[in-house]
Amino acid sequence: MNAARSNDPARQERLRALNLELVFRHVLAADAPVSRTELAAATGLTRPTITRIVEELIAGRLVTETGATPDGRAGRPRMGLTLSRSGPAGLGLDIRTDGLAACVVDLSGTVRYLAYAPCDDTEAPAVLERLGRMATEAAEAAAAEGLTVVTATLAVPGPTDDGIVRTAPSLDWRDVDAGALLAEHLRHLDLPTNVDNEANLAARGELHRATPDHFLYISGGLDIGAGIILDRRLMRGSHGWGGELGHVTVDPDGKPCRCGSRGCLQTYASLAAILDGQTLPDGLTADAALLTWADAGRPETIAALDTAATALGIAIANVLNLLDIDTVLLGGSFALLSSWLITGVETEINQRVLSARWAPITVRPATLGPDAAAIGAAMAVVDRIRRDPTAWLASGR
Repeated sequence: MNAARSNDPARQERLRALNLELVFRHVLAADAPVSRTELAAATGLTRPTITRIVEELIAGRLVTETGATPDGRAGRPRMGLTLSRSGPAGLGLDIRTDGLAACVVDLSGTVRYLAYAPCDDTEAPAVLERLGRMATEAAEAAAAEGLTVVTATLAVPGPTDDGIVRTAPSLDWRDVDAGALLAEHLRHLDLPTNVDNEANLAARGELHRATPDHFLYISGGLDIGAGIILDRRLMRGSHGWGGELGHVTVDPDGKPCRCGSRGCLQTYASLAAILDGQTLPDGLTADAALLTWADAGRPETIAALDTAATALGIAIANVLNLLDIDTVLLGGSFALLSSWLITGVETEINQRVLSARWAPITVRPATLGPDAAAIGAAMAVVDRIRRDPTAWLASGR
C-alpha cells in the first residue's frame, strides 16, 4: 500500500514542487550567496536532489551562480547561488497627484527602472493610453538589461474589483475597466495586467523594507488611503476594499465630498484640500509648491497643514483604537510634508488613543516616499513568483 502511494505520479510531482520551493526559499532568505553544500545541510535533501533543483532554478532564470564562496570547510571555495538579476521582473504603474510613474523591480526586490511623466489629464482613456506607452518604454529598458517583465500592476486611488475601478472620486472615475483598457495598450507585449488599490500596494512596498510586523500605512495624494499590515500580511477586508481612510467621517456636518458624503477626511487633508484652489507657480508640482510655501512660513499654507494634521490624527486614532497598531507610516505626498504634519497627528493620537498612555505610538515618514505605490505594484508581481516558483517554471516564460 505504501509503495503504491509512494509511486503515485501526483504525489511525486507535489513532493518535487515542495522540495524546489524549499531550496528556493533558502536562497531567497540568504544574506549572501549560498553553496549547494550549504543548501543540502540546511534542507536535508541529498546532493543529487539539490543539484537537479538548482539546475532547474538556473534554467528558469530564478537563481544564478555568482563567483566562489567559502563554506567553512577545508578545500577550495564553492560556487555561490543567489537570486537572478536577469530573470523575471515586475512592472508597477501608478497614478500620482500630478503625474504618472512606471517602475521595474527584479526578483531580489531591487528597483531597476523608475520613470515619471507629468500628466494633468484625469480622463481614463487618456491616462491609460499614456500609461501604456510608459509601460512599453519600461519593458524595453528592462529587456536591455536581460530582464523579462512578466506582468504589469496598476495602482489606482480607489477600490477595485477584477480590474474594474469601482470608484475613484479624485479622478471622477466610476466603474472604469482599467484592466481591460490598459491590456489593450499592452497587447503588443503580451503582458498580463492587474489593478489594485494604491495604498495597499504602497504598504506592500514598505513591507519589503525594514519595517515592523504591524503598521498602518497612510497614503496622501489624489486621495487618502490606508494599507493595514498585521503580522506582515495585508488586511484587505471582505471584498478587498478596506483602507478607504479618506472617506472616514471626521465632521458629520462638514464639507461635501466628491464621494457624495460630507465631512470626509479627504475634504480636510488631501492635497486638493490643503491647496484650496490656489494657483501653482509655473513649473512646480503640488508637492513642490507646498514644500516651498511651508519652508517660507506662508501663513495660509501652515494653517492648512495644521488643519490637515488635526483631521488626519482624528481619523488615524479611530483606526488605532480598533486595531492596536503602534507604528504609523506617512506615505505619498504626506511623506514629503511630514515635518509639518507629524506633530499635529501625534497630538490627536496621544489624546484619543486609549493605549497611547502606556504604549507609545510612532509616527514617521514612509521609507519609499512618493514612489511606494509604483514599487509596491512591481513587487506584487515579483512576490507571486517568489511564493510559487514552480508555477513560474511551469509557465515556460
